[in-house]
Amino acid sequence: MSGGPLQGLKVVELAGIGPGPYAAMLLADLGADVLRVDRPAGGGSAVPAEHDVLRRGRRSVVLDLRRPEGVRAVLEAVASADVLLEGYRPGVAERMGLGPEHCWAVNPALVFGRMTGWGQTGPLASTAGHDLGYIALTGALHAIGRRGQPPTPPLNLVGDFGGGSTFLIIGVLAALWEARSSGRGQVVDAAIVDGAASLTGLLHGMLAAGLWRDRPASNMLDSGMPWYDVYPARDGGHLAVGALEPAFFAEFVRILGIEADEGDRRDPMRWPALRERIAKAFSTRDRDDWAAVFEGTDACVAPVLGLTEAPDHPHLAARGTFVEIGGVRQPAPAPRFSRSVPDLPAPPAAAGTHTRQALEDWGVTAVDELIAGGVAHQA
Repeated sequence: MSGGPLQGLKVVELAGIGPGPYAAMLLADLGADVLRVDRPAGGGSAVPAEHDVLRRGRRSVVLDLRRPEGVRAVLEAVASADVLLEGYRPGVAERMGLGPEHCWAVNPALVFGRMTGWGQTGPLASTAGHDLGYIALTGALHAIGRRGQPPTPPLNLVGDFGGGSTFLIIGVLAALWEARSSGRGQVVDAAIVDGAASLTGLLHGMLAAGLWRDRPASNMLDSGMPWYDVYPARDGGHLAVGALEPAFFAEFVRILGIEADEGDRRDPMRWPALRERIAKAFSTRDRDDWAAVFEGTDACVAPVLGLTEAPDHPHLAARGTFVEIGGVRQPAPAPRFSRSVPDLPAPPAAAGTHTRQALEDWGVTAVDELIAGGVAHQA
């Protein structure tokens, strides 16, 4: 068992893809005992199980939820759980016999976490979708891009994981806190559109104050200002510049070796010329040369590292930001805790690796019969 702050928390995860598994991984990283219920035909991920980081830290059982015996086994596990996570379209869990009311019949205090793109209600609730469409609808995608170019897909970090998993975890932990006093569970309707919209709160405030224009690359944080942008170096590498405050800007231009003052910052008419001077200066050296020059200063300049480079950066290496688990280098659990430090997560488990033992540990009865009848599968 982990020594993390969520030690003792029991979570049933009905396996899916994307933000649901990531949320379950985060809970497991922090010490929760998460039982992943996989399907006999697999969970739909294109990543081999041994490399699927989002599966780490929890045990996997395989149950056929198309059969009543499989549903009954899940409900037996739910009886001792604190949380259930599912990512089906609205109504699917109910039709399976695993909706909130079915679960509350055996465990009234259960927190029922639902992860979807559109949410449980609204005109689009029952339609298919993916991360990019969800953030497109919220205005977040519109704000990410360069002038004269289409919006840039920010991987699935803003939608699936930022607007989805993060807010599912917040909702689940909030509902658990409330259940301590009420003794009753509730549904957490975590919709990616809601979470992604929440992430744009700062921009809406600035928009209302007249400090943000609803046009990409025209503002403080979207590359509109020359001192908050990414520039190519001589060797094709890039440097990220975030010298927003006047003192940091002054340090930046001093080290870069160009002429600029507060007048350049205040007058947008001077920005194109300033941008050219910055770009020209960066083009005179390689990325790592510039990184060494700016290292340890308050100029707010950092090299843009690839996924294979990042774990070896001295700062990240010193903090142990990346770890190796099962031969795969990957991000370490975050955040950090001063006392209840989680153990290193176990490697990702193939579907059904722990079926017999985990079901027995979770109080499921007649496990031998479930396996013999093909309802449960032991890898």
